[in-house]
Amino acid sequence: MITDNGSYRPESTFSLRTLAGKMTERTGHHVHPVSLLHSTKIDPAKLKGEPAQIFEPFIQSKLEEGTTSFLMLPMFFGPSAATMEYVPQRVTELREKYPDLEVRVAPCVVDKDDESDTRMAKILLDLSLATAKKHDLHQPALTLVDHGTPRIAVTEVRNHLATQLENLGGDRFTKVTPCSMERREGDEYAFNEPLLENLLGTEGFADDVVIAMLFASPGRHAGPGGDVAEIIENAQKEHPSMMAYMTELVATHPGLIDILAERFEQGLNSAPVFWA
Repeated sequence: MITDNGSYRPESTFSLRTLAGKMTERTGHHVHPVSLLHSTKIDPAKLKGEPAQIFEPFIQSKLEEGTTSFLMLPMFFGPSAATMEYVPQRVTELREKYPDLEVRVAPCVVDKDDESDTRMAKILLDLSLATAKKHDLHQPALTLVDHGTPRIAVTEVRNHLATQLENLGGDRFTKVTPCSMERREGDEYAFNEPLLENLLGTEGFADDVVIAMLFASPGRHAGPGGDVAEIIENAQKEHPSMMAYMTELVATHPGLIDILAERFEQGLNSAPVFWA
């Protein structure tokens, strides 16, 4: 399974299906597009008549057919609560009924401890430079935006990528700053700062800005008319001299498959990680 968080928007499921198809071709294994949650709420008529799959019902259906071993390939950039908490909880409960169940989970897309691996940063750089070229921007500011998270380990991945982006970008950007789309209330979640809505229009981000989207696929946040686009629109009303432009999303870049293929092999060669 290649697995994302899930969305209520069909575009997200289509994107995951595209990645699953490319991974099936690349690996020679049938890779199923399976979101963790949400996507089964999408009307199948909007998905060319094929209902979306989500994690627990998919596992159960395959278990009933006799399959007991699964590999989950996370389309998550870092160790999110979804992969570190939700999945083990669900697997532990399923194993009460299906004690032979084995679930292997491949590493997330980015390994921030491997300083030599700049592949994701290069993808983000490619997308950022393409956006700058498309809009004829000369040395714009660059901000790398993610969703925002309750887990600091995920933010550390974002910051790691921003540092790599700054190093790779050289003088093609006036500055590079990571930010979040949103955050939870409370000082304990301040590591998500700055928020995109507060960054745009401030010193260094008051003119041309490229927004590198650390999102895999379109959805309520990153899709057309989504939350990030709304934040940009509001910021441009408040700061008329500023123009901000979003990059394409990560799943559109062919280099992502190279990373996922490596994570797939790492997952195949790992031991089952969740046991009751």
